[in-house]
Amino acid sequence: MILMIQHFVDREEELNFLESKFKKDEANLIIIYGRRRVGKTELLKKFLENKQGVYFLCTRDSISENLKELKRKFAEFTGKEYFLKLEITSFYELFKYFAEEIGDKKVVIVLDEFPYLIELNRGIISQFQKIWDEILSKKKVMLILCGSSIGMMENEVLGYKSPLYGRRTGQWKVTPLKFRYLKSFFPGYDIESLIKVWGICGGIPYYLKQFDPEKDVYQNIKEKVLRKGEVLYSEPLILLREEFREPRTYMIILKYIALGYNTYGKLISVTGIERGNLSRYLATLEETHIIKHLLPLGQRKRGIYTISDQFFNFWFRFVYPNISDLEVGLVDVVFKKIKKNLNTYFGFVFENLILDLIKLKDIKIPIEFNAVEKWWHKDKEIDIIALNENTKEILFCECKWSDKVDAMKVIKDLYEKSRYVQWNNEDRREYFAIFAKSFKRRIEEYEGRRVYCWDLGSIEKLIKIHS
Repeated sequence: MILMIQHFVDREEELNFLESKFKKDEANLIIIYGRRRVGKTELLKKFLENKQGVYFLCTRDSISENLKELKRKFAEFTGKEYFLKLEITSFYELFKYFAEEIGDKKVVIVLDEFPYLIELNRGIISQFQKIWDEILSKKKVMLILCGSSIGMMENEVLGYKSPLYGRRTGQWKVTPLKFRYLKSFFPGYDIESLIKVWGICGGIPYYLKQFDPEKDVYQNIKEKVLRKGEVLYSEPLILLREEFREPRTYMIILKYIALGYNTYGKLISVTGIERGNLSRYLATLEETHIIKHLLPLGQRKRGIYTISDQFFNFWFRFVYPNISDLEVGLVDVVFKKIKKNLNTYFGFVFENLILDLIKLKDIKIPIEFNAVEKWWHKDKEIDIIALNENTKEILFCECKWSDKVDAMKVIKDLYEKSRYVQWNNEDRREYFAIFAKSFKRRIEEYEGRRVYCWDLGSIEKLIKIHS
């Protein structure tokens, strides 16, 4: 089975994991899952290259239609047309015939969007437990069950109450591409433009491929996001309708979070949703990894909600509130309206990106940390704090999406705010850092503390951007 993938970027870790399982001379049941558009299908098709295997995309049509299509796939693979004429009503019967045909061959079977089958028949998981226990576990088969519904995959397939619990031999949650790989999609972009693209598309390959690398970021926003009929124009609406029974309610919640109503109390007030119901909706959005609940470092309360999906964040901040004008083609009018707020938005993006890069250790900071997070208390806020409980070292960071930053002015303010952070106050060792577009004045020390000044050029070197 030869499948060619265009523009396949990164995924070495995932492919190495799958290859290591495939090399074992035994049956494997692998669970692959992750949000829609993250590149699971491309990953699996890449893995299937030069292997004997069957790739099957489940549908919501009906169980009988899925059986009919899988029979066709098995007939193609084995060269046995009798599969098409089989009078069977269960996957168990079909896999029994297939197992007899493949004998001792090493075969990969991929069932993509497996949750669609679960939606059609909740008993399908028990059926696949039986298929695995009685048929496939005795063969040199690698069965891969893949799905985009994170909640369903984690609860129905991986959960301890699942009939398949304890049978998997491996699992992998496919996450968005790391920032350093964006250059592969946009070889002509500088790091500032890459950060802007990150703030719109995140690390989702499907979204990145929609942008034209020959045009600048703002042209792409106008032509690929704001223009009716384009893929990205209605993408969040489509995904919410696929994922949830009440998409309109979730849209309202996401709109207000994007607009800054980010606490539980504010959301109750602005949405009018009853307290108990709102808790349930927020929990579901967290479960599907569309939003996350952030707590200030060292605190267990006063948390805020943020949209963790970059494209959802951008879309609900700038597209959804202007959908009426965009529906009648007023792209230029809307773009002129939103452009004045884009720099502020990219400032938040820059701050969150630096936080993620530090957490992932893609940026090497001067201390080994046990924890890294934002911090706020009343009217005081620090963009990033990293600390080490063992060495009592602490790093305070400020992110400035600005050119010609005066480091002395920034550090004075940051130093004053750091006095409010109650953590090993008497014997902690302090460091300070500023991340900015560029500096007009740098400093290396303040009040006896080491200060680091990183501009976009040095950040680019620190994270080793791949082209």
